[in-house]
Amino acid sequence: MFAVVDIETTGGNAGTGSITEIAILITDGQQVLDRYTTLVNPLRPIPLFVEKLTGINDAMVSKAPVFADVAREVYDLLQGKIFVAHNVNFDFSFIAHQLQQHGYQLQSRKLCTVRLSRKIFQNLPSYSLGNLCRSLEIQLTNRHRALGDAEATTLLFHKLLNNDTGKHIDSMLKKGSKEAYLPMHLSGKDLDKIPNVPGIYYFHDNKGKIIYVGKAKQLKKRVISHFSNNDVSKRKQDLIRLVHKISYKECGNELMMSVQESVEIKRIWPQFNRSQKKFENRFGICSYEDQKGILRLGVVKKKKHIKTHTTFAMQLDGIRLLNKLAREHGLCPKMCFLQLEHVDCQGQVESFCSGICDDKEHTTSYNNKVLSAINAMVSDSPNLAVFGPGRKLTELSCIMIGRNDFLALGFVSHHALKMKKDKLEKQLSAAASNEFIRSMVLAYADKNPALTVVFN
Repeated sequence: MFAVVDIETTGGNAGTGSITEIAILITDGQQVLDRYTTLVNPLRPIPLFVEKLTGINDAMVSKAPVFADVAREVYDLLQGKIFVAHNVNFDFSFIAHQLQQHGYQLQSRKLCTVRLSRKIFQNLPSYSLGNLCRSLEIQLTNRHRALGDAEATTLLFHKLLNNDTGKHIDSMLKKGSKEAYLPMHLSGKDLDKIPNVPGIYYFHDNKGKIIYVGKAKQLKKRVISHFSNNDVSKRKQDLIRLVHKISYKECGNELMMSVQESVEIKRIWPQFNRSQKKFENRFGICSYEDQKGILRLGVVKKKKHIKTHTTFAMQLDGIRLLNKLAREHGLCPKMCFLQLEHVDCQGQVESFCSGICDDKEHTTSYNNKVLSAINAMVSDSPNLAVFGPGRKLTELSCIMIGRNDFLALGFVSHHALKMKKDKLEKQLSAAASNEFIRSMVLAYADKNPALTVVFN
C-alpha cells in the first residue's frame, strides 16, 4: 500500500518551519482507498509570501487542530505504507520531525515522484508538479493546497506505476537504494563515480557554482552521510535543496586532503562553508628605505601588495619580536616604530642604539644591522617539503612550505625525495597559505621526519 502525501508549511525546512495543511491519500496503485486532509494550526504567524502562494492565512488556521491533536491519526495512516511525494524528502522531513516531537518514530520506505518521473518519462521540459501535469495531461486543481497537489501526485504516481517498464520503482524500494535519500535534483550517476578514498568533494548548484567544499577519508561514505541522516536544520536542508551536482578530487592521504580543503575554501569562499572562512587579521614585519636611505622595520597588517619577512596571528606578537631584534642587533626603537619620534630614544638610554636617530651612526653601518636582523627572522622560518602516499602506488603527495607564506603542492614521483628545492618546486602548483595550513604541515613534519626534507 502507498500513502501519497502533500503538505503546506510556514517555511522551507523542518527545523524552523511548521505544517499548516496536510493531505494523505491511501492507494493500492490503481485506485484511492482512503483520503485524509486537515488544516493545522502552526502556532506561529504564516509569512505573507506563503499566504500569497497557498491562500492559507492565520485566520483560516486559528481554530484548526495543532499537530499534537492529529499526530496519532497521521502516524497510523502512514506507518507500514510506502511514503510517496513529489520531492519526498521535503514532505517526509517535516512529518517525521513533527511526529518525533510527539513520541512517534515514523519508519517508512520512500518514493519520490520527481526522481521517478525523470527515469520513466525522460526528456520532459520540466519536472515540477505543475509542468509534469501539463505534459502528461493530468488534471491539477487547487494548486498549492495540500489536497489538490496530493490528488494530482496520486494520478501521476498511477501513471508512473503503469509505465514503469524498467522496474525503476522496484529498484528504488530495495533496501539501501540511494534513490530513497538523494536530493531530487542530484543524479545517482554522480554518486556512483565517487570512490571511497581520501579526497575533497564539491557540491554545485544548478548553475555549476560551488556552494560547499568538504573533505573525507572515504569520499563516497561521507557524501552519502550528507543526505542519509535526519538533520533538519535550516542550513542542512537548504544545502540539500540546492545541490544539483557533485565533483571530487582524490588526495591520497589525510594531510593533503586537509590542505586542499583549506586552500579551496579560501579560494572559492563557498556559501555553505563556515569553518576557515573568518578573515584572518594577520600581521607581519616589513622593511623599506626612507628618504634618508635608512632601512626601517615595522609591524604592519598583512596585505597582498606588502611583502613581509615573517607573519603573526596577533600584532602584539610582531611588536614583541621587533623589540627582541632591536636589542639583539642594535636597532633604533624609533626607526622600528616602537617609539614616537619626539621622545628620548630608549635604545640610547639602554645603550643598544648607536644613535642613528640623532645622526650619530653612519647609515651603512645601521643598514647592515637591519639586514642582519632580517636574516635572523627568515632563518627562523621553516623551509621544507613533506611527502605522503599519492593517489596511486607510483606517486607521492608533496606539500612545500617556505618563507613569506610560500606554499606549493602536488603529486610527484618517488625520485622527488632526492630532488633539490628548485627542481621540486617546478613540479608543484603554488597556492595561498594560511596559519592553519602551516600548523598542519609542521605538525606532520615533526611526526614524520623520514618523509620530510628541510632546505637551506
